[in-house]
Amino acid sequence: MRKLTAIVAVAALATLSVTACGDSKSKDGNSQDKSEIAQDQMAADPNAKGPAPEVPGARKGGTLTVYSQSTPNTFDPTDIYYTDSNEIGKLLFRTPTQFIIRKGMPVLVPDLTDLGTVSDDKLTWTFKMLSGIKYADGTDVKVEDIAYAIKRSFAHDVFINGPTYQTDYFKDADKYKGPYVSGENYAGVETPDANTLVIHLDKPFADLPFYMTFSMFTPIPQAKDNRQDYKNNPMATGPYQFDAFTPGTELKLKKNTYWDANTDPARHQYVDAWDFKWGQDDVKTQQQVLNSAGPDASAINYANIDSSLIPQLTGDKMNQLVRGASPCTIVYQMDTRKIPLEVRKAIAKAWPYDQIWKAAGLNDYIAEPATTILPPSVPGYNKYTPAPDLNGTGTGDPAAAKKMLEDAGKLGFEVSWYYDNTKPIPQQVTQIRSDALKAAGFTPKPIGVATADLRSKANDYNAPVNMGQAPGGWCSDWPTGGSWFPVLFRSQSLKDNLSWGMMSDPALDAEIDAVGALPAADAAAKWGELDKKIMDMYVAIPRYYDKMAILFGTNVGGGEGDGTVGMPFLPNLFLKS
Repeated sequence: MRKLTAIVAVAALATLSVTACGDSKSKDGNSQDKSEIAQDQMAADPNAKGPAPEVPGARKGGTLTVYSQSTPNTFDPTDIYYTDSNEIGKLLFRTPTQFIIRKGMPVLVPDLTDLGTVSDDKLTWTFKMLSGIKYADGTDVKVEDIAYAIKRSFAHDVFINGPTYQTDYFKDADKYKGPYVSGENYAGVETPDANTLVIHLDKPFADLPFYMTFSMFTPIPQAKDNRQDYKNNPMATGPYQFDAFTPGTELKLKKNTYWDANTDPARHQYVDAWDFKWGQDDVKTQQQVLNSAGPDASAINYANIDSSLIPQLTGDKMNQLVRGASPCTIVYQMDTRKIPLEVRKAIAKAWPYDQIWKAAGLNDYIAEPATTILPPSVPGYNKYTPAPDLNGTGTGDPAAAKKMLEDAGKLGFEVSWYYDNTKPIPQQVTQIRSDALKAAGFTPKPIGVATADLRSKANDYNAPVNMGQAPGGWCSDWPTGGSWFPVLFRSQSLKDNLSWGMMSDPALDAEIDAVGALPAADAAAKWGELDKKIMDMYVAIPRYYDKMAILFGTNVGGGEGDGTVGMPFLPNLFLKS
């Protein structure tokens, strides 16, 4: 899962959702959506070639400013996993495969390589390198550089934030610890000639071409790898490169003059420069963008619009809001090791969905009540009839919940969770939850902790709580259930600290592995069936599907949602004048 920019979950990466309800264009050329999240279809175009189709009305020139209160933690491509870093990475890094946005829908296309072919036993993938691609210093990109980047991704003692599917699927991943410890010889990757990349697997991984859109697959010349310092000026292959970088504060990008649009089916180089300004108060800079005075007309803020600004969205101001889907489902976990099924059902019966929605400041612009594991934007999503009381809405029924507890002989059952006791919204939500559960016959035990301690506490699966553990949400890494169920619901998930429900069921493990071995298109319906099966186990309270609602300055065109990360698709943006 790609990690969420503003941490509503412990972590989160990206589906292939896109602007919901198609691709309606506003009069200023920005894509807008005003209804529920729509479901995408699996799409790939193995024949796509550069240059990328022109965005209607696009022109070249100018500097585009991007504000955010959230601060990317790294730009080392091996270590990138947060949603904003992934989107910014599309300006900097080309990868073996990539997503484009076509008619509002993400489509997998070749980038540095083709989309690959797999052997009959599904354990060997072969990718053919495309030619004519250079780094920003003018040197040629080599297939060995991609192979080295893959080897580098196993150095999790150095790069602790990056994705880890390779450690589960790639050959000898349990033995190889990266080039710094284990050396360059790794049986999982081969480069038999200058144009061929071969990846060997321990078990089938049908979603590998999707995974190879991640920045960790961007080529890195071994001679340029200065380990922890690489993040300060990584080798660029995309249309832009670092110009000036002040970690935690600002990143300025300039054009990569060696980028060739004719080789790139996914990106444009419309603006002359980008200026990312972090640590800025979101409400303040969103108001600036909405006012669009002076240089702020050529700016965006990539956090979802604050609810306090929504009343200003009237008339032409509405055209400054670009809306779309996000690849995320937010939930509230229940620990199945500690809470019996009948008690979990009683918790769901008592749950004050509507009261928490209001107290948390949620609204239809940025959220949609959830009833499933997969969000609607993921192929395989099935809008089945929810399990009783897992419908994402309602005020709860404490009397009925209390009767369920009495019948189970569990009246007074203690429910405990961590919450941030330094912020008003978490305090208010905790009070609402406590009152509802107490009225239903539970003994609530909320444990307040400081913001800085909350993530580590929620990540501790041996902590003295039985609800609300991390991750509190998930965002697809690519548009299939293969980036959800194998990560969240296998016994291995407990060891990885990435479990919903803390389940350990060998039969479920085998079922998940069997579906994961199917081609992505064939697996979609099976993931939908598993979704219902697991939700019927009451592993979590569904809260909402995240949405994208981003403010654009009046001089910014090309606005469209990138449902793969729930952010604006940066490669298409331009300045109108």
